[in-house]
Amino acid sequence: MARLIYSALTSLDGYMADRDGNFGWAEPDEAVHTFVNDLGRSMGTYLLGRRMYEVMAVWETLDADGQPPSMREYAKIWQAADKVVYSSTLKAPSTARTRIERQFDLDEVRRLKATAERDIGVAGPTLAAGAIRAGLIDEWQLFVSPVLVGGGLASLPDDVRLDLELVDERRFGNGVVYLNYRNRA
Repeated sequence: MARLIYSALTSLDGYMADRDGNFGWAEPDEAVHTFVNDLGRSMGTYLLGRRMYEVMAVWETLDADGQPPSMREYAKIWQAADKVVYSSTLKAPSTARTRIERQFDLDEVRRLKATAERDIGVAGPTLAAGAIRAGLIDEWQLFVSPVLVGGGLASLPDDVRLDLELVDERRFGNGVVYLNYRNRA
């Protein structure tokens, strides 16, 4: 059985993007990016909403020349994974190994978890909120940036209570802190 993992780059006050939709403050440096890559190698499939997919699709066509090693490696990880994009408006995918689904079907996610050979990542707080509310997230990988943005797109839903166990943590030189949680149950 595969784990469903929610990874997020978040501000200290819990936002993935500020009120204007900006998230440049969360751009990982080489050390953080290398660590993210190490975590991402276990992923066989990514579940994404349309907006997150459009942000991430750059990894499909990124010109690797002159890019840091961590970015070149992440592009390979992204390209090798299957992608499921949930969108009622997107007509066709712009990346390989990608399929479009019109609705986020929790029963289908359960089936995918039961049959997948590799972990499944869910990206984007709006899509993840449905999986969190349904109790489907097995692991949280949060990268907390040393910035307060004062509002915007919350990285976690407000209306959920879960008891989690801290299983790993790491502090990076740029002030980012990685927190890895699992369900206590």
